[in-house]
Amino acid sequence: MNLELSDLRAFVAIAERGSFRAAAEEIHLSQSALSRRIAKMESTLGVRLLERTTRRVDLTVFGRDFARKARDLLNEFEDSLRGLTDGATRMGGEVTLACVPSAVRHFLPEVLRRYHETYPRVLIRVSDTGASDVLSSVVRAEADFGLNYLGAQEENIEFQPILNEPFVLACRHDHPLAARKRVKWSELKEHEYLAVAKASGNRFVLDLALAETPDLPRSFCEVRHVMSVVSLVEAGLGIAAVPRLAMPPGDHPTLRSVPLVDPPVTRTMGLIRRRGLVLSSAAQHLYDTILAFAERPGKKR
Repeated sequence: MNLELSDLRAFVAIAERGSFRAAAEEIHLSQSALSRRIAKMESTLGVRLLERTTRRVDLTVFGRDFARKARDLLNEFEDSLRGLTDGATRMGGEVTLACVPSAVRHFLPEVLRRYHETYPRVLIRVSDTGASDVLSSVVRAEADFGLNYLGAQEENIEFQPILNEPFVLACRHDHPLAARKRVKWSELKEHEYLAVAKASGNRFVLDLALAETPDLPRSFCEVRHVMSVVSLVEAGLGIAAVPRLAMPPGDHPTLRSVPLVDPPVTRTMGLIRRRGLVLSSAAQHLYDTILAFAERPGKKR
């Protein structure tokens, strides 16, 4: 069978980038030359590796399996060239992770510290942005994968749940509701209420969950990001409903979290990646590190 390593690298580049254009730029080939190389591989193997549309490139079932095997073969070949020294300290490159800001403080400090100690030559780019932008970055291949609460219903996205978290009442310690064990949504309307704007993913989650709930509070101020809402609560402007991860961990000198009930509302945080994507070694190791951190004993689910 007449397949060369350069053919495998070309195919893996397309599988990782999901685009002929991006893959061609990565391996310094013209798109036409790259297309001819893939056509030759499909002819040699006697199967279709890719499904092409006008907007994107998807792997076939055979293509997904072949991509994993091709990546393993290339990794083994590269390891054999580099000798028998420790592969962890050798691995270089870069990884782009798109992540909602409320998850950065909870997941990333320990994960990034551990990852950097193991792979010191890998550059980690963290794109901390809103949920819709995180999803778009992954879909458009601007990020290798994402940490988000949106994407579970997207056809071309694989969503790996890692944490279920409730929305809580954010208030100051000196607020009348701060001493309560739980607060009903209907009770919030008696107080100055802050909210995130309708463009926010968190607002979408809340509006969907509370569509049939009467007596909801009306906000007098809306901002784009949930972390900004928490800052305004801390400054004494009012109260807000926010995901638990948006609140500072442990005992805070000013802020308090109170469970919200009738009804309780939760969101599911997860790792998202393009369906069928074969991650680079550096990206896959970071993905696995986050997953292991989230699943370790003692972590709240």
